[in-house]
Amino acid sequence: MSADRDQQILIFAPIGRDGPASAELFRSAKLPAINCRNLPDLVSEMNAGVGTVFLAEEGLFGQDTTPLAQWIERQPPWSDLPFVILTSHREQPAVVAWRRGIVALLRNVSLLERPVQPITLTSAIQSAMRARRRQYEIRALLEAREQTAQQLEKLVVERTRALEEANEQLRLEMNERTRVEETLRQAQKIEAIGQLTGGVAHDFNNLLMVISGGLDMLDRQSDPARRRRLMDGMVQAAQRGASLTRQLLAFSRRQTLRPEPVDVASQMGGMRELLDRSLRGDVHVEFDFPDTLWPVEVDPGELELVILNLAVNARDAMPNGGTIVVRGENLPDLNDEQIAGDYVRLSVVDTGVGIAPEILSRVFEPFFTTKEIGKGSGLGLAQVHGFATQSRGAVRIRSEVGKGTSIELYLPRSLSVPSRERHLIDLNMVRPKKNNHGRILLVEDDDEVAALVSEMLGQLGYDVTHAASGAAALGALADGRAVDLVFSDIMMPGGMNGVELAREIKRRRTDLPVLLTSGYSEAAVHDAELAGVQILPKPYHIDELAAALSAVKAERDTESKRSHRR
Repeated sequence: MSADRDQQILIFAPIGRDGPASAELFRSAKLPAINCRNLPDLVSEMNAGVGTVFLAEEGLFGQDTTPLAQWIERQPPWSDLPFVILTSHREQPAVVAWRRGIVALLRNVSLLERPVQPITLTSAIQSAMRARRRQYEIRALLEAREQTAQQLEKLVVERTRALEEANEQLRLEMNERTRVEETLRQAQKIEAIGQLTGGVAHDFNNLLMVISGGLDMLDRQSDPARRRRLMDGMVQAAQRGASLTRQLLAFSRRQTLRPEPVDVASQMGGMRELLDRSLRGDVHVEFDFPDTLWPVEVDPGELELVILNLAVNARDAMPNGGTIVVRGENLPDLNDEQIAGDYVRLSVVDTGVGIAPEILSRVFEPFFTTKEIGKGSGLGLAQVHGFATQSRGAVRIRSEVGKGTSIELYLPRSLSVPSRERHLIDLNMVRPKKNNHGRILLVEDDDEVAALVSEMLGQLGYDVTHAASGAAALGALADGRAVDLVFSDIMMPGGMNGVELAREIKRRRTDLPVLLTSGYSEAAVHDAELAGVQILPKPYHIDELAAALSAVKAERDTESKRSHRR
């Protein structure tokens, strides 16, 4: 549809001279006009383009106006074609009704009654053309808006595609970052393992040097005093090795803890003498515990070891002396990223040199230490971390260079009443006796350990029979050999460990007590506790062995008395 056709005036006045005269009038006013001979021609020209339509009403009398009505109905929303109709003076009711129908059909209609002045007709046509041009302007605006919308939609699609590409790139970068972080964590793990193995090797080589060298020198010395010094050195080395192993297990959270309700103030008060011996004379310890301090659910022995470690660290951080404050506080309804509930905060605060920020994040790493070589293994704070975590708590550290350090243990509150007795058995009071205490079946696969333990049991007055496996032990019991007690290691070859052996013995001979020992086996230790079998942790002294054997036999005697009463 051309712009020129949009300005055309279509004339339909097929009767008389109205059509040609009107066309001449409009052309003289510089208005393009087309004279249509019949109604189909008019509709065809309207399809080609039209500005307005001038009709003589008598040209429509008796005509089928359906094509015209259909064209009007199909107009786009912006279009409302104006019609100018030249009417007659005929006012008969039928004509008036027909005229109303034509006005309703054509919708946008201006009526001019004959006779009409040329200027009036020209003015009416020009007014209709102006209205039609406004419609075309609206059409142009709508088309521009539609084009803009399409361009905007295209831009949105392009931007969406660009955003998807950016998101995909971001996902790739995030995946790459995750991979790099995982690689970094693995590298840090390897570095930590390297520190751990290097530190363990260094410390244990020193201990083995003392023991192996002392044993080598022992046969070369005849002076009792020198032999005694060598023996003392080897004993101290063995104790240091046991302590180091215990710290390693605590750090790895594999140390078997025996939590119970503990009165912190009472437990710390019992450590006063130990702390005074461990600290220098210019370092003082103050306790700050309120009377309302809750009991906590922890292993009391491990708690003492942790406080001792923290106190020694605080002492080393105060080369010119100072004060260590051990403080307890109740924290009801604590809730943070690690723990939630009622907790007791146990703080060890010093006024020492403090810890630099770049070091603070590494203090709980195994074998990380700022002390001189030989002054510390770097396992003290690692053990504190392991103990706190295994006790269902947490540990935090706050420090400022030049002002001191505060290490805070968060321990779970116990709703049970603590026992008033801090130590049920005083191991130092047990002394080996030479009289015969009975017959023991020792089950141990390591020949050297078996020889040493046999010697210890002999010193305690026991007759010893040795079996190297669980199957051998059951065989020794099956052949009718007299045995009063079975003392077995937990970890053994042959498909049967110490716990399984104890269960089988209890099944066969309910009256025969069993004592187990282990250096480390958390799962087996748990199974042993479920089976009701006592465990003596390795390494142990002869006094500890004597106390454990006595406790097992006493438990057997108590059970026997209960059975007789029944």
